[in-house]
This record gives sequence, C-alpha cells and structure tokens, in this order.
Amino acid sequence: MIVVHHLNNSRSQRVLWLLEELDVAYEVRRYERDAQTMLAPPSLKAVHPLGKSPVITDGPNTVAESGAIIEYIVERYGNGRLIPPPGTPQRLRYTYWLHYAEGSAMPPLLLSLVFSRVKEAPMPFFVKPVARGIADRVMSQFVGPQLDLHLGYMDDELAERAWFAGEEFTAADVQMSFPIEAAAARASAAAYPRLQAFLDRIHARPAYQRALAKGGPYELMR
Repeated sequence: MIVVHHLNNSRSQRVLWLLEELDVAYEVRRYERDAQTMLAPPSLKAVHPLGKSPVITDGPNTVAESGAIIEYIVERYGNGRLIPPPGTPQRLRYTYWLHYAEGSAMPPLLLSLVFSRVKEAPMPFFVKPVARGIADRVMSQFVGPQLDLHLGYMDDELAERAWFAGEEFTAADVQMSFPIEAAAARASAAAYPRLQAFLDRIHARPAYQRALAKGGPYELMR
C-alpha cells in the first residue's frame, strides 16, 4: 500500500487528492512543521535524505518530487485514467503543465513569500528601512511583474479549454492546483476570473473534499 508522508500545509495535499480521484488505497503518515521556522521536522529525513514533502513509499519504492509522484501514481495505478492518450495534443499539453507548475509557476510565488517575510522579519531598527527598500524594489521591478505574467498566462489558457490539458480533467490539473491556490492565498488570483473559477471547480470535487478531510487543515503561503 502507498504511504503518503504528509506534511501539513504542503504540496503533499495534492498527492492525497490524486489518490482519492483514482480511488487508490493509501495510508497517511503525518508530520508537522516547526511552528517557528515552518520547516519540516527532521524525522522526514529518515524517509528521504532531503527531509522534504511530498514523498511516498510504495513497497520498496520511495518517490519524491510532486511531478514524479504524480507520474508514478498515474502510470502504476491509473489504468489510463486522468491522462490523455499518447500522441495526442492533449498529452503534450498534459506533460507541459505537469512540469510548468513547479518549474515556472512556483519560483515567483516563492520569491514573493520570501521578500514579504524579509519585510516582516525582526531586525535592528536602523536596518529595517534598507531591508524593506530592497524588498520593495525587487517586488516591484521583478517579482510582481513575473507573477502578473504567469497568472495572466494561466488565466488566458483556461479561456480556450475547460482544463489545462483540454476538455477533460487530468492529473495535470491536480499538479497545477498548488501554484494557483498559493497565488489565491496571497490574494493574487482574485483579478484572474478563470483561475478563480478553476479553484471553485476543483474545490467542489468530492475527491478533493475527501482529501482535505484526511489531510487536515490546509493553508498556504499566508
């Protein structure tokens, strides 16, 4: 049986969701972030050397990285579900979005989180204006425009089709959920109605709701 090593408020939530969509039996092994640092506990290093989540174990196999986990689960347990047929335009789009989510969409979101925390971090009073000035400059000149570029791009793509790979829901939508939810958590997605509609559709899915019930409270990048 698959064991999902589940860290609260993390990418592992979408692994639970995928397993629920496919109706695959699994066990949840829970880990909690450090309340101060928000880092994963050292015990996760016993599962994978990087000590990060998501990671699954399935018999002798240990698989880390969201995209690799989704590919593994769909290939091994999907029986052709949630993936377009090989050789189709939808399959090419599926592969693209599966990798775009972490490779292109997440970096500016993470930078936004980092620089917002720089502004709030405790530091000597005489350093604060400098740190905040640098953070504001990076956000206004680089991170903010990159966020707008990517969110606009994703929103436009959903104008042409119901889901990211095409007219059918796929595991690529599961993968794409995390950056869009992260953007919405920082109030960045409200100006993009199709992204908000995407979130409304996935949140209404019974499998998504079952995964939330099993994974526990889920708050991203506040």
